[in-house]
Amino acid sequence: MTAASLTQRLSAQLARSPNESDRARARLHLLDWLACIAGARQSPVAAVARRAEPDILTRAALLGNVLEMDDVHRAALLHPGPVIWPAALSAAREEKCAMDVALDGAVRGYEAMIAIGATFDAHHYAHFHPTSTAGGFGGAAAAASIFALDEAATGWALGNAASVAGGLWRMRHEDVMTKAMHAARAALEGLWLARLARQGFTGPVEALEGKQGLYAAMVEHPRPMELGPDWLIHAVSFKPWAACRHAHAAIDCALELRAKGALVLPVTVETYADAVTFCDRPHPVTELDAKFSIQHAVAVIADGRKAGPEDFTPEAMAALADSRAQVTVRESAEFTQAYPQHFGARVISALTGAQVTLADTRGDPERPASAAMLRAKLDSLVRWGSLKLVEADRAQEIALHGQEVGPLLALLEDWLA
Repeated sequence: MTAASLTQRLSAQLARSPNESDRARARLHLLDWLACIAGARQSPVAAVARRAEPDILTRAALLGNVLEMDDVHRAALLHPGPVIWPAALSAAREEKCAMDVALDGAVRGYEAMIAIGATFDAHHYAHFHPTSTAGGFGGAAAAASIFALDEAATGWALGNAASVAGGLWRMRHEDVMTKAMHAARAALEGLWLARLARQGFTGPVEALEGKQGLYAAMVEHPRPMELGPDWLIHAVSFKPWAACRHAHAAIDCALELRAKGALVLPVTVETYADAVTFCDRPHPVTELDAKFSIQHAVAVIADGRKAGPEDFTPEAMAALADSRAQVTVRESAEFTQAYPQHFGARVISALTGAQVTLADTRGDPERPASAAMLRAKLDSLVRWGSLKLVEADRAQEIALHGQEVGPLLALLEDWLA
């Protein structure tokens, strides 16, 4: 008997039924995604989206990653929320289904995107943006669930997602909008592939591991696909601060030092190798540079700020130049060895000798996001997006308690018209 392919194994995994706990978790991620949309609604990307895209969910798909505050899975090194929710809500709108059906689709979408993304290796991450390369699988799985596709058709959609996967990191080196497009493309592509599969459009079942498949092209040493009894959405982290996730451990350490009155510049940040590769940026030029700069992130905290979107603007970059120059970043084998299961850091004050070491940061499963933290993030981003605070109440009620998708679509229409 021929062994099942990876996409066939994953399709069987997705056939399980989420429970109320899983749906409740999905609702928290939906709320978090809405917060990111609210905060990005006046960004340059949003202005382009309004001119270019008549569909409200396509506009929303372009905004979920803009602020660098979208949810993240550490081992897979990707951001599911900005991909899964536009795909799930678009399929739900087509089907006119209840919120629980959309939530189940989202749970399955998170599962597929993370399970496949976690098989990628360091070679892949050095060149490809996993939110983009793995995102199409998540979008396809979410839509396939909502369309009620069987395992075979779901596998076709997943196979075709593998055949078109892509997304290069080159955009990190230029002041462009491409990163936002990566998430949107994955969401919309996944939706389209599930729609095709629903009508019998077939796809390769060994598209990951087979000859001339995705692994052969993009991954030197694929990791085993880990499929367990718990849905992977429960292992996703929330991001409280408006910076690259690789800077968050340093931010958290700096906050703890500040709370003790011991955050005195100059300081040294020790962290894992990928954090240094992506976020050792002592001289950021653009807003995105600042969000990918550990030096700037720690300077923000040393200045008494909260690491919100307002702290990574050109004005903030100019104001914090002197403080940024007093932050040194270096790799520590201690943190590199624990990565990517743990995103750790240490911040050391040269003058006082005071230091804080953290293996995990706020919002990680080991240090779960509280309801108060998620609400504070929502309030902050609603204000940053120039919405009235009552819109935070509206979003929270719909995301956490809504039974139909229609009010959620109406909210997005109001926010992004």
